[in-house]
Amino acid sequence: MQSKDSKKYDLEERTAKFSQRILRLCKVLSKDIVSSPVISQLVRSSTSIGANYCEANNAESKSDFKHKIGICKKEAKETVYWLRMVLSLFPAKKDEINLMSNEAKELTLIFGSIIKSTVANS
Repeated sequence: MQSKDSKKYDLEERTAKFSQRILRLCKVLSKDIVSSPVISQLVRSSTSIGANYCEANNAESKSDFKHKIGICKKEAKETVYWLRMVLSLFPAKKDEINLMSNEAKELTLIFGSIIKSTVANS
């Protein structure tokens, strides 16, 4: 059985690796007046997921934890949106973008589950 700290680390690691994959993708995409702002939004929302999860793990209260996990969930959902926009601009990257979109959807579900369990344990 995993300890609580081990589970925490796994999700921190998972969100970090997700952000790194997004960064690698965005680095190779061609930038122009249309794609640059979309790519920037994707970078911001995707990297915010892990950063907010790290903050949640250092929350000062249950309420603070729940709030920061809520931000993680919102950022993951926003990332799905921006990935959809990137896909419309770069259809040749469909397979890679779909994998990342699926991961962002899974993260959304995970954070939703954490919120529910936090509320249930209040």
